Amino acid sequence: MPSTLPREELLKRAEHRDALARVLDLAETALRDWSVVTSDFYSPPEVGECLDVFSRLVEVHATAWGGYPQAERRRIAVSRDNIAIETAAIPLAAVDIRGNFLFDAASHRDFLGAILGTGIVRGKVGDILVLGDRGAQALVAPELVPFLQTSLTSVRTVPVQVVPIGFEELRIRPPQTKEITSVEASLRIDAIGSAGFGLSRNKMVESIESGEVTLNWKTVTQPSKNVQTGDRITLRGRGRLEVGPVDTTKKGRYRVQMIRYQ
Repeated sequence: MPSTLPREELLKRAEHRDALARVLDLAETALRDWSVVTSDFYSPPEVGECLDVFSRLVEVHATAWGGYPQAERRRIAVSRDNIAIETAAIPLAAVDIRGNFLFDAASHRDFLGAILGTGIVRGKVGDILVLGDRGAQALVAPELVPFLQTSLTSVRTVPVQVVPIGFEELRIRPPQTKEITSVEASLRIDAIGSAGFGLSRNKMVESIESGEVTLNWKTVTQPSKNVQTGDRITLRGRGRLEVGPVDTTKKGRYRVQMIRYQ
């Protein structure tokens, strides 16, 4: 069946062209086979752009899931618009990487490096939750679990054991949140970000122009970019801001409610 998706048009302005191209390939398969197909794990900016593109298409739809609601790296499932996608059916597995790290602490980079050192590619690995001196937990493609059980034997100098676990056993730290209300003259991202993150306007502008800020997982470098209810602003090292309801005051200013996640 010939492609009915405007592929080249969709890719023309894509910031994460390779990821979007691969997910569009999956969409063609989903259309042809009347099936639900799933991508590898992608980073937040890649997932954000792909979901944004698919939200504008009428023949297919997409859902992303990484094993728990706050997951950053997620797999994208694609199907025809009239075929439902259940997140529980997206292929994922969780494992414990158990060891005694009391005298040789390991970081996220150490665990990821050890996993990739077995020959596994990055796209098959989701979030890694570091558990201090007892090891870590990882979300991976299910078909890799037996391989990891035999191939991942140490992290740094510490012997480890890989044990499959249920998703209910994931030790997810709830994010700290703070509710903020601010009255601003505009909805520019530098103004909203300044109020939400507790920074000076100049510092927020510098952060935006240096590429440290994302809006809905896409890097934004224009301080004058306007935001709206539902937008997510992330500032490297400072957490995430979700823009809530926006009301207009009698003086024509904007009362913005926000939630900051740290």
